[in-house]
Amino acid sequence: MLGKLAKWLKILGFDTLYFSKADDEELLKLAKQQRRFLLTRDHSLLNKLGHRRALLIESEDWRLQVRQVMQALDLWSKVNPFSRCLYCNVRLKKLSRENARNLISPFILEKARRFAFCPCCDRVFWQGTHFQAMEKELTFLFNSLRKED
Repeated sequence: MLGKLAKWLKILGFDTLYFSKADDEELLKLAKQQRRFLLTRDHSLLNKLGHRRALLIESEDWRLQVRQVMQALDLWSKVNPFSRCLYCNVRLKKLSRENARNLISPFILEKARRFAFCPCCDRVFWQGTHFQAMEKELTFLFNSLRKED
């Protein structure tokens, strides 16, 4: 129910775990063991946690969810976009053009300027059309949030 929020929190550079299927006890145990903040739309899960280190997400709109999390947890100064793997949640490492040469197609090597890789899953990231679309969405998101504050 919060998959898009989780994706955009990773895009913003935040350590974010998301499980599409997990029971309440597993989530509570993991949150406690890893000292994580739990985001949920589930009132009963929030009640089980006792409202500690948890936030009830109010909206169904991911943009409003991002805004709520950023404001409630005062995260604006900690934003570091495109610094985490969207699949593994691990911090990305810079990858030189020379080292990227054998990992991507010649077309991508010719078009892209900067590269990063995930040391966990070995995926290579570059600033292609997906990056541009995400950057455009982030610009819109931050501009609209500033207008509302």
